Amino acid sequence: MNIDDAKKIIQNEGLENYCFFCKETSNEGEVVIEKDGHEWRVYTNDERATKTGEKIYKEESEALHDFIERIRGDKAMRMYFKSLL
Repeated sequence: MNIDDAKKIIQNEGLENYCFFCKETSNEGEVVIEKDGHEWRVYTNDERATKTGEKIYKEESEALHDFIERIRGDKAMRMYFKSLL
């Protein structure tokens, strides 16, 4: 997977609540991917804007795959909670 593939998936599936290589974020529950030198970091912000579940990857494609799976999971969780209302 490359960045263009990830962007297409995000658009086609209507994924949201993410920070895709942006400078800074502190939004609760937001899934983040960022590049740090030769590494890619994927994590989720908790309610205190603390990084949780951070994973570091050497390969961009692996990081993008994890990122997409996390925002897909976030979407599924949000849809489930909406169905309870």
